[in-house]
Amino acid sequence: MFLAQLGLVIAAIGIVSCTVFLTFVAISALRFRRRCKAPQHDSGTPFVSLLKPLCGLEPRLEENLTSFFQQDYPNFEIVFGTRDGSDPALNVVRTVQARFPHVPVKIAFSGQPDRPNAKVCSLIKMCKQADAEYLIISDSDAHVSPGYLREVVRPLLNPKVGLVTCIYRGVPTGGFWSRLEALGMSVEMTAGVLAADLLEGMKFALGPTMAIRRNVLDAIGGMEILADYCADDYVLGNRVHEAGYEVVLSQYVVDHIVLNYSFRSSMLHQVRWMKSTRFSRPKGHLGTIFTFAMPFGLLGLASGFLAGHALLGVSLFVAAVVNRVLLSLLAGWTVVRDPQSLKYCWLYPVRDLLGFFLWCASFTSGQIVWREQVYRLETGGKMLCLSAARTSTPSSAPVAVDDLAGAFANDESRSTK
Repeated sequence: MFLAQLGLVIAAIGIVSCTVFLTFVAISALRFRRRCKAPQHDSGTPFVSLLKPLCGLEPRLEENLTSFFQQDYPNFEIVFGTRDGSDPALNVVRTVQARFPHVPVKIAFSGQPDRPNAKVCSLIKMCKQADAEYLIISDSDAHVSPGYLREVVRPLLNPKVGLVTCIYRGVPTGGFWSRLEALGMSVEMTAGVLAADLLEGMKFALGPTMAIRRNVLDAIGGMEILADYCADDYVLGNRVHEAGYEVVLSQYVVDHIVLNYSFRSSMLHQVRWMKSTRFSRPKGHLGTIFTFAMPFGLLGLASGFLAGHALLGVSLFVAAVVNRVLLSLLAGWTVVRDPQSLKYCWLYPVRDLLGFFLWCASFTSGQIVWREQVYRLETGGKMLCLSAARTSTPSSAPVAVDDLAGAFANDESRSTK
């Protein structure tokens, strides 16, 4: 009986805490929508280098890359980065670039990475090839509209602003698990970012878009400082903030394509992300427990029946379900305009419960698997490689070309990454 009553108390505390969190998200959502409605004026369109790291074929890759070639922006180049010229993603680049010959394209080959974060190793070489002072890093699984560059660059024209980043909505590519992961991106991630921005301001960045001026990047030590970290986006934003610059959350919302179809691949990806957060922001990650609702709702339901207070238990469970449906509508629909968050708001309580189990799984070990290699995460989010990478033939020095046909003329014999 005592344990059942204790369970009711813990459940009630949890429902209160997640309701407070929901209130913060509601205030943040209103604040975000007001900023979106405020009139915006272009104050300049400086030359921009879009940096796009690539690694193999992905769902909708051609569609995603095409969206960056279609920008309504007068002066930009795209710098792609791969390990070597045999990466099949480069065939997609060639196909898309042939339709947009007016967009300058460069390619940087990074070769076998000599630091734990292979993507950052590629970005280091890409930055050297980029000509612009304004750099925009964007993941290959991001899809944008033609106004993306204008929206993202605008805040960066203020010299006090050092970095601009974007929230995103998840776009499922098929299947139940893909939909659940997409809901987590649109709702859980958005809610957490908005609450953090409201309570303490932006002190981090989000991978789908990180826009930075070259002088700011140089001031914090260059791209090289990120090469040992798993959450390179968090570290970049945090270092920019610590250097005294503002990190701005753009009004623009990026489409983030979910690449995982199966239960296993989806869970491994999300647990890896949770573990990365645990080591990068240990206190914040620990406090995440108070933002979940369904674990407390289920605890309240079970404890209520065991303690002889069935009505109270049912009330706590219903409160948890309603809380999560409202969160899906607030963060997923009101803020990022994700139609899935509106259509499947009734499913989000299930995603919330799954998120709790993923959070628990993040404490099981300090190891992650990334690109078929095993790493151990250390204090601050640094990675230590525990397994040797698959061998590949080292590529030649990075090259930069505008004519893709010429770029790959002599690359057919290169081995795979």
